Amino acid sequence: MIDTKKRRFFVFFSLFALIALVLLIRYSILMLSPAPQRPPPRSRSLTERGPILDRNGRFLALQTRLANISVWRPEIRDMEVLSQDLAPILEMPADEIRERISLAPSDFVYLKKQVDESTVRMINSLKETDRLRGVAVEPIVGRIYPERNLASQIIGFAGDENNGLAGIEYAFDRELSGENGAGSQVFLTIDANVQHILEQIAAKTLEETRAEAVMLTAMDPRSGDVLGSASLPGFDPNDIRSSDETGRMDRPAIWAYEPGSVFKVFSLAALMDAGAISGSSVFICNGRYERVTSLGERILINCLGAHGRVSAREIIIYSCNAGAAYASDRLGSDAFYGLLRDFGFGSRTGAGNPGETAGFLRPVERWSDRSKPTITMGQEIAVSAMQMLQAATAIANDGLLVPPRIVSRIVSADGKKVQTWDAGPSRRILKPETARTMRDYMVDVTSSIGTGWRANVEDLSLAVKTGTAQIIDPVTKAYSNTDFIASCIALLPAESPSLILYLVIVKPQGEILGGRIAAPAIRESAEALVDYLGIPRGRNPQLDHSPTVVLPADRPIQITGQVPDFSGLAKRTILPLLLRDDLHIEIRGDGWVRRQSPAPGTPITPDTVIILELE
Repeated sequence: MIDTKKRRFFVFFSLFALIALVLLIRYSILMLSPAPQRPPPRSRSLTERGPILDRNGRFLALQTRLANISVWRPEIRDMEVLSQDLAPILEMPADEIRERISLAPSDFVYLKKQVDESTVRMINSLKETDRLRGVAVEPIVGRIYPERNLASQIIGFAGDENNGLAGIEYAFDRELSGENGAGSQVFLTIDANVQHILEQIAAKTLEETRAEAVMLTAMDPRSGDVLGSASLPGFDPNDIRSSDETGRMDRPAIWAYEPGSVFKVFSLAALMDAGAISGSSVFICNGRYERVTSLGERILINCLGAHGRVSAREIIIYSCNAGAAYASDRLGSDAFYGLLRDFGFGSRTGAGNPGETAGFLRPVERWSDRSKPTITMGQEIAVSAMQMLQAATAIANDGLLVPPRIVSRIVSADGKKVQTWDAGPSRRILKPETARTMRDYMVDVTSSIGTGWRANVEDLSLAVKTGTAQIIDPVTKAYSNTDFIASCIALLPAESPSLILYLVIVKPQGEILGGRIAAPAIRESAEALVDYLGIPRGRNPQLDHSPTVVLPADRPIQITGQVPDFSGLAKRTILPLLLRDDLHIEIRGDGWVRRQSPAPGTPITPDTVIILELE
């Protein structure tokens, strides 16, 4: 018995001694090992990413010098002091800084990424006093978007690694990134002034209608250039972390919806061009379209009213559902489908957005007996706003369809290589007389008896069509009785259009009819853009003059050892100065320089901060 106890004691003591020896060896190794070292700074490319500019050379996206702020936990002397010092500089609560450092899974912690130059200067000045031991500044290059929300869904944004993640930044990432340290310049067809006007009117419409979203686009049908494309709600690409998916959505390109009665312009143009109907064709509207199929199915489509005897012109003027449906009976489904495909429905336009939708147009073999009359009036088909603009070019250009484009040209960093960018070739899809007849009908829509009379502009002829469409409930798969899309399209001047305007209001609250809530915004847009673009009208006559216009060139900025006089310089002229490492410049506002600090002639030192106020 005693031997057994001795053996047990010996085994227990041996195990204990072995564990103690292992622990002793382990801690000896740790004590003799060198202290953990801060990881080397990450190697980041400082490649000059090319700018994105509007059609007039106004900067919409620009490269700038930024920095990431990190900490190395083993070097921190006093967490409380460090967090209190950094809080006002990084605009973060001190508690959040302490928590982020303490709970990080490793000793190396990023506190804030892509901070500006003024933040870096404040941190570096404190680091000189040894108060920020453990804090590091990692220089990087990044993007700034000087016009903030303007055309933000089109432009997109770049990520922390300075690579494009959405919009033009993503679609043309290879061209913008470039080779040999410099990326190309991407010029858009967008006019920043047109874009600003559209976004202002869209914001007003969004507020007045209490809608979920608003799209307002402007396009030159002759070239396919999209001059402006407002999509609200929007976002600021300078503050991408505060945005959401809804705000970042480029709705005119990627959102598909049923267009409603605006679509009658294209369906009736197709029927007329095919010879199925003519201007003298007459249909009877007693308030509904009714037909019994060969299988005994009763098809019923309601109209907004009983319009009596209607021609193609009156179908457009009154937006008569029954008349449009009866007109569709005169053309076979295969031929009708082919004509709609000619307009571009069911295919991407190639305008420039990588996520562009193809819409939804089912092949004929999947149509029911009610599909053709329903599609004719803008249901059972889904389109994008870009597709509607593209289709409208055929009406505006006497039958010639011109694909839309958002990018006009790509210019190499040295300016020696210029690549013109096109969405695709133009093609004739309608007879000239068909397109002119349809525009003539659309002009009457703005008359006192038409649905678009609220879009009428004094001394300017507009070809207009309004629309109101029910939205399908995603749960019940039936048309909603509460959710609608109100819209209006306009071609101007109607005789020879040089501008297409298209407005879509998604889920307005209260009034829902396009003729009442969309047409007034189209009129406001036309009034503003006609004057800006110089479109002929009664009170804005065009004068013959020399085709040569001489504009004063911006004076070159020469900076030696003194602060120059910036007064009167445009923002786009001074933006490139942000890229210089030897200058600290802050730009406030938009337009032209009205005030500056320090005054011209002040000696420039390494600590000099030049503040320019623009109006």
